[in-house]
Amino acid sequence: MRILFVEDDRGIASFVIRGLEEEEHEVVHAVSGDEGLHRALTEPHDVAIVDIMLPGIDGLSLVGELRRQGQSLPVLILTARNSEEDRKRASLAGADDYLTKPFAFSELLSRLHDLAQRGEPPDVSRLVLADLIVDLTTGRVERSGHVVVLDRSEFALLGYLLRNAGRVVSKAMIMEHVWDYSLNPGANVVEICIRHLQDKVDQGYDRKLIHEIRGVGYVARVAP
Repeated sequence: MRILFVEDDRGIASFVIRGLEEEEHEVVHAVSGDEGLHRALTEPHDVAIVDIMLPGIDGLSLVGELRRQGQSLPVLILTARNSEEDRKRASLAGADDYLTKPFAFSELLSRLHDLAQRGEPPDVSRLVLADLIVDLTTGRVERSGHVVVLDRSEFALLGYLLRNAGRVVSKAMIMEHVWDYSLNPGANVVEICIRHLQDKVDQGYDRKLIHEIRGVGYVARVAP
């Protein structure tokens, strides 16, 4: 998982980051609410851990702003504040889970895995974006009524992008969710497959659907 961790306490941050990295997760650390919000809005993550008391905007304002902007990133509030009122305010802001300090690392890890799975798009048999239709049952792909022929890797990647339509996904996320085998981290299989999809899905159409966000990742969405 790629985890956004918004926490200004250096001791807690060091403990959590070390534990998550030992479990082979990628951690993006932000030390203020403003930095955390910016990263959440501009970078791909599977789940976020957010403290309430932060420099800049507080954690609940951060979550509330994410929800106002239509972001569905699963958020776990990690805080020393443990009153029922605090929990209620977190829920109303749009937080998905709430864990109080001190905490067992194993409990944090379990909560994160649950949230990441909950945040995965539902399993559907038909994906649609503008005039692009993907039938996951038959393997048929159409754009404006014309059949698009894809190989197995291209079909799997397109399905993943459409399940996450509007959400930027990183190369690492694609490697984890689309290719379930070990590849050299320097391999350019993702870039090649994206280019093939762009050629087959977008070439000849004014509205482009498969986009590269340079230095960040890829997204399926209708170009403005």
